[in-house]
Amino acid sequence: MPRACALEVLDTVLRRKRPLDAALANHPGLAHLAGRDRALARNLVATTLRRLGQIDALIAHCLERPLPHSAAAANDLLRLGVCQLVFLETPPHAAVDTTVGLAQKRGQGPHKGLINAVLRRLADEGTGLAAAQDAPRLNTPSWLWESWNATYGAATCRRIAAAHLVEAPLDVTVKADAEIWGERLGGVVLATGGVRRPAGGRVETLPGYAEGTWWVQDAAAALPVKLLGDVEGRRVVDLCAAPGGKTAQLAAAGAEVTAVDRSPARVGRLRENMARLGLHIETVNADAADWRPRKPADAVLLDAPCTATGTIRRHPDIARLKTPDDVAALGSVQARLLEAAARMVRPGGLVVYCVCSLQSEECETPVSAALAAGALLEPVPVAPGEVAGLDQGSTPGGVLRTLPCHWAEKGGMDGFYAARLRRV
Repeated sequence: MPRACALEVLDTVLRRKRPLDAALANHPGLAHLAGRDRALARNLVATTLRRLGQIDALIAHCLERPLPHSAAAANDLLRLGVCQLVFLETPPHAAVDTTVGLAQKRGQGPHKGLINAVLRRLADEGTGLAAAQDAPRLNTPSWLWESWNATYGAATCRRIAAAHLVEAPLDVTVKADAEIWGERLGGVVLATGGVRRPAGGRVETLPGYAEGTWWVQDAAAALPVKLLGDVEGRRVVDLCAAPGGKTAQLAAAGAEVTAVDRSPARVGRLRENMARLGLHIETVNADAADWRPRKPADAVLLDAPCTATGTIRRHPDIARLKTPDDVAALGSVQARLLEAAARMVRPGGLVVYCVCSLQSEECETPVSAALAAGALLEPVPVAPGEVAGLDQGSTPGGVLRTLPCHWAEKGGMDGFYAARLRRV
């Protein structure tokens, strides 16, 4: 049953172009599985997506010609079988027999012999073949590889791609007493103040979750708020706020927060999260490009919509779903939102523009365009060492830039860009 669910979820991601988290959440069968089986299904799909380039190369090595488009289900069955054999170290008899059996049940009987032959061959040769592959390059779509190579250089591009092959740990931000909660959660306290523990298990069952003591937030995602300095008692507008990690940071630090998001469903989720955390904020369901506060804010945090290519280590489906067209389409949205943010803040107030993207078109380009167009903003450079524990995060241009390969020895972090600006 978990493998059958995994097959359906993989099809939903690759052919219906649905995000992995949504495909998992909306699958009717997963909710009825035991916790261990749900975890198996999710891990199987996530690992297949993370290693898809290698897996497809291994399959191609065993075939004289590619399977036709009409055999998409058989191809996905092969992918899941190879993932189990080579990357999840499933015993060969279990991986082969369950895959062949599932092929018969799913109407792929004509391909059953081929699936059996390929998997039995890779049960013997797969691990050795995979060890000789260029894993970072094979698992990175060409447009992303070329973009990162041009932006960061060949060596850093390769380190970024390698970081995406390792499942990310779980990072949380705690309201207080990080040392105590680090111990209770079986994790370590990071230099940036959060707690990191190994991935795995249901977040909702961990100590302190129900009591609202902490919230899930990658270490890099917690950094942009720090660029605003002491926000206690200040009026801060958080644009594109849901699901609310940065909103919670601001509110826990004593800011008077107005959180704005255009999606009613996301605003509802934001309110639920703040209720669990016991944090009081104002929420607004509106398009941030058109909405304005009743009076100018002391600061605005704009976590702009983006392709989220900085989060591939957590969301391997992004590498398979996003395209250069998505980057181009979001550019105008980001520019409009930054212009709007500048009009929401008082003279002398701060605007922090941030995205969880590795694409320069979503990072430096919107900020440079806004400054060139006379957006009444001026840069406030991020000084080296300003963000505790992340000296490598500030760039010569005075912005915050984290990469998935930063903190590699600790498990990495998401890719984030943040620029601090002042209303003139």
